[in-house]
Amino acid sequence: MSNCFFSITAYRNRRFRNSFSSAGLKSTTTDLGDGTLIHCWVPKSHNQSNPSLLLIHGFGANAMWQWNHFLPSFTPRFNVYVPDLLFFGESFTTRPERSESFQARCLMALMDAHGVTKMSAAGISYGGFVLYSMAAQFPERIEKVVLCCSGVCAEEKDIDGGISKVKSVEEAVSLLVPENPQKMKELFSLTFVKPIKLMPSWFLNDFIRVMCSENRTQRKELIEALIKDRKLSDLPKISQPTLIIWGEQDQLFPLELAHRLKRVAVD
Repeated sequence: MSNCFFSITAYRNRRFRNSFSSAGLKSTTTDLGDGTLIHCWVPKSHNQSNPSLLLIHGFGANAMWQWNHFLPSFTPRFNVYVPDLLFFGESFTTRPERSESFQARCLMALMDAHGVTKMSAAGISYGGFVLYSMAAQFPERIEKVVLCCSGVCAEEKDIDGGISKVKSVEEAVSLLVPENPQKMKELFSLTFVKPIKLMPSWFLNDFIRVMCSENRTQRKELIEALIKDRKLSDLPKISQPTLIIWGEQDQLFPLELAHRLKRVAVD
């Protein structure tokens, strides 16, 4: 008898692909050289009269899962670019760098390859770290910034027994690179005000198998590089107009970090 298995996660991923295509975007993969490939959804037709908007996802699934809901609001007014960060979706590198600054440089090289010289950008969670680095490194290229629940101003001491409910780098890794349904449920309890109570283990196992089983080691290294020796004094200020959006009950990156960000990092 043949082995048949229906994956609701894979099915939803196909639906998202159709949704992105219907919104006027197409799937592309750009070879940046040195073993680095970046997948990105780009406009099928670039409208010269519209500004460009870069949307950067956070940890979890690929970019489609985090930005699909917003496309109908953005695509009529912007040339929208939605990349998969390295080690998510179809993006990968053989290079050893794991910092958000390297991710930022790769995304700017991607935009160069698509002929985009100036853009505004929004980043969710980890994507906000990458965006902040882009804004600091390329101030003449990034025009406006939106940071969503992104603990850019967090320090290692905030994770290690500080204001966050996550008390160690190891715990952060276990939550953001989950290996079992219980860890996913713990992550939901920290990041949702009203977590879905009836979340069957078979669905969570399916999601982990499809979305979280590849590049596990590299994703862990991304988290470790993000947190290790992180100090507020090392963070550069950015000068772009910046909108900060936060969940007031966020327990992963508490609201205090939003006020800190506004106070010390944004001119």
